[in-house]
Amino acid sequence: MPHKRLTKVGTDIEEVKRLNSQSGLSYNQVKEVLAKQYVNKKK
Repeated sequence: MPHKRLTKVGTDIEEVKRLNSQSGLSYNQVKEVLAKQYVNKKK
């Protein structure tokens, strides 16, 4: 079993990364999508 990378308080870093990758768009990604839609509507 590979050694788990943990933060000082015991958070499993790889588990957090895995869950984040499944969580959908980030705040900045949502802003980017909305900005592109806004620009396309103005054309």
